Amino acid sequence: MLHTARAPPSSQQFLAFTSHSVSRPSSHPKRRWVARQASSAPPSLQPQQASGELWRRDFPILDQSVHGHRLVYLDNGATSQKPETVIRALDDYYRSYNSNVHRGVHALSARATAAYESAREKVAAFVGAASSREIVFTRNASEAINLVAQTWGTATLRPGDEILLSVAEHHSNLVPWQMVAQRTGAVLRHVPLTKDTEELDMAAFHDLLSPRTRLVALVHVSNMLGCIAPAAEICEAAHAVGARVLLDCCQSVPNMPVDVGRLGADWIVASAHKMCGPTGIGFLWGRYELLESMPPWMGGGEMIQDVFLDRSTYAAPPSRFEAGTPAIAEAIGLGAACDYLTTLDMHRVDAYERELGAHLHEQLRAVPGVRIYGPGPEEGMGRAALASFNVEGIHPTDISTILDQSGVAVRSGHMCTQPLHRELGISASVRAAPYLYNTKHEVDVFVEALKEAISFFTM
Repeated sequence: MLHTARAPPSSQQFLAFTSHSVSRPSSHPKRRWVARQASSAPPSLQPQQASGELWRRDFPILDQSVHGHRLVYLDNGATSQKPETVIRALDDYYRSYNSNVHRGVHALSARATAAYESAREKVAAFVGAASSREIVFTRNASEAINLVAQTWGTATLRPGDEILLSVAEHHSNLVPWQMVAQRTGAVLRHVPLTKDTEELDMAAFHDLLSPRTRLVALVHVSNMLGCIAPAAEICEAAHAVGARVLLDCCQSVPNMPVDVGRLGADWIVASAHKMCGPTGIGFLWGRYELLESMPPWMGGGEMIQDVFLDRSTYAAPPSRFEAGTPAIAEAIGLGAACDYLTTLDMHRVDAYERELGAHLHEQLRAVPGVRIYGPGPEEGMGRAALASFNVEGIHPTDISTILDQSGVAVRSGHMCTQPLHRELGISASVRAAPYLYNTKHEVDVFVEALKEAISFFTM
């Protein structure tokens, strides 16, 4: 089994974490698009020094051992870990100014409201929105897609209208449109993959696009293939036939600069937990005039203007779509995550992850029996840092189980992309997904552990 050297400790103290199978010490070693918000970096994160080796020191959970080995966390496609600043923001809210928002004039409520709306402004700046009024907080990206489907989709789509998706979509960008199509009589169309590079077939996309197309809903970066869709080309072509565009940006917003003005979409969705923020919150960005035209989805407090016994009038966006008490702490945590990523500079994050991803792909490609899905780093628009793969003759769950025994956390299964797996002729795969705090050394540890796992099953 593999053992690796522990990073030198710093003076910063972090929360202790213990469990029956995990042990750790109580101290921790110490956007191609335009990012719209800038802040000065602390000395340890000056541009000439910034790298995964330094960035990882901001994430206390990474300083632990699992099954006697230093944790190598490569399950970032499922969820990212949280920096100390985000943890502290959540803790500070509950310790210092926990109160409901928009509903009180006392000091705690005013402070909570200011922090909550400040978080909305931070998200807007992070994705280049024209106004914070274009940001709707949701429980996650899935809810954000459902919001568009159940409001704009239900009110707009008619029998024979076409919704253009792809075979590579996450279930969250398939099922809501299936439900709306069943209800409205709209027709689903699906863009296939290229045979050679396993990325979005843009020739087929243009062939499928027609005056009947009312909506194009596509993944920006595939959570399984890692391929990057040419968003500007997609949006320009869709708008030329009068279609709206929704982009699933769950795997792009955390990893590269995303500017909604340059993308050209009508809506994008993302989840906080994949971008260093807490679980339980995501966001919908939409063009404000489009949000204004959409009816409310959920009824209740906060989303109203006036309520009578027999009717109600509704608030303007984004409040119209945020019924009830929101996830206040989580929104504040998301704002802190945007601050953190902005400080790192998403252009640097993107460049670092591309280098890390190329190293991962190169090392995996050299392992006998390994089949990697999606384009190579040098093909098409390149690929994200993640790599989904299979090993000939070995089930993905067996691979991930053995890797866990070496302290390496990866994901196995269908990655919420069952139709894509069927398209590829497989039922499951293994996914290694590095993030900004991972290192080439950790990739090497993973690959060596993978070789050991293969040897275990083939000896």
